[in-house]
Amino acid sequence: MAANRRPTLADVAREVGVSAKTVSRVLNEDGPSSPETRERVLAAVAKLGFQPNLMARNIRVGGPDTTVGLVVPDLGNPFFGTVAGAIEDAVRGRGLTLLMGSSAEDPDRERALIQTFLARRVSVLMVVPAYGADHSHLKAPRAAGLPVVFLDRLGSGLSADSVVSSNRAGVHEGVSHLIARGHRRIGFIGDLPAKLYTRRERLAGYRSALDEAGLPYDRALVTGAHSQDGAAAETTALLGLPQPPTALFAANNIMALGVVAQLTRAGRKDVALVAFDDLPLAEVLEPALTVVAQDPAAIGETAARTALARLDGDRTRARTLMVPTRLVVRGSSAPPPAGG
Repeated sequence: MAANRRPTLADVAREVGVSAKTVSRVLNEDGPSSPETRERVLAAVAKLGFQPNLMARNIRVGGPDTTVGLVVPDLGNPFFGTVAGAIEDAVRGRGLTLLMGSSAEDPDRERALIQTFLARRVSVLMVVPAYGADHSHLKAPRAAGLPVVFLDRLGSGLSADSVVSSNRAGVHEGVSHLIARGHRRIGFIGDLPAKLYTRRERLAGYRSALDEAGLPYDRALVTGAHSQDGAAAETTALLGLPQPPTALFAANNIMALGVVAQLTRAGRKDVALVAFDDLPLAEVLEPALTVVAQDPAAIGETAARTALARLDGDRTRARTLMVPTRLVVRGSSAPPPAGG
């Protein structure tokens, strides 16, 4: 065998002195073979480092691959990294391998990635939907028995299981906490676009907390951004209003990073802040950051458990499962200065 070339089935057969069909029969356990032949084949496989092409085999026999396909919008976001880690931990015990790719919030890229996963016959498909994506193209695979689970956001055009955080209730609790501390003008910095599922749900929680407290909704206090730098710029704009907010609510971890950076640069320790999503090192910031903490590990574990149940024959109606958030009070949500 030539150096730097992956060993093939034919190489194993040549090493043992049997036909390639005999090697295939041993490896796939799909026909009779003597114990001696089996032992020699497996020894040759170990010696040569041969890896069976499972994708080719599964396409040939028409069965599913032993993989789970996961599509997320941003591979660099630690939230999705934690979700993916929990999924991987949950499916590994079933002999499944996690494959992951990024849509970059592009519906066309998401669809192309899904088609790649479908072409290799993944056993499970999990998707964090990109904004504006249509998932009706998954109706046929879903009807054929492929478990499809949406995470973090709801899908569109397809009835399938979904696992999301309690976005609305969590933001309501966080904003109500600021109101209880004495804040009456609270800015909201969410992600964009404005019709994104998580943005809509979190803004609804913000508004419901204001309504419950009898406070008016002021459009001037509500903004959004696509990035950390954008959130920093929106922080500056909000604090420059004729009647600036005394507190800010950052509606996801990327927004929170931008707000924290800008408040730190400006030396504005007088502005209270609550963020949706806990952040690495949130406890060591000065002041420590109050957060509405999601549980991305529970989201991933719940999604995996739901998908595995479908693989095991669960044919009940598609359902949306909500993972609770929790308010973690630290130093950044202090009352406004006297007269603020």
